[in-house]
Amino acid sequence: MISFTVRMTFREEDHDDITHHLRELTRLTRQEPGCISYIPHWVDGETHTVLIYEQYKTEADVEFHRNTAHFAAHAIGGLYQKQLARHVEYLTAIA
Repeated sequence: MISFTVRMTFREEDHDDITHHLRELTRLTRQEPGCISYIPHWVDGETHTVLIYEQYKTEADVEFHRNTAHFAAHAIGGLYQKQLARHVEYLTAIA
């Protein structure tokens, strides 16, 4: 299983647009056959920061996700265009 988080920061004024892109990206990503979990969060106390927790069955499923039309539209064409910073952390499950 592949698990990671993505932390992104945005301008306060982009909050509603970012929420729209995340809702659509989440809805469509969760329909992908290799997606185990895709959960975006606004970080409490940091209204400009998003944390996305993602899990996929295999690395091939991660690549599939990154090559979908909805990733191109809502991540590359939406979130990435407005992000101020982005940090990815890959995780190793303990149990």
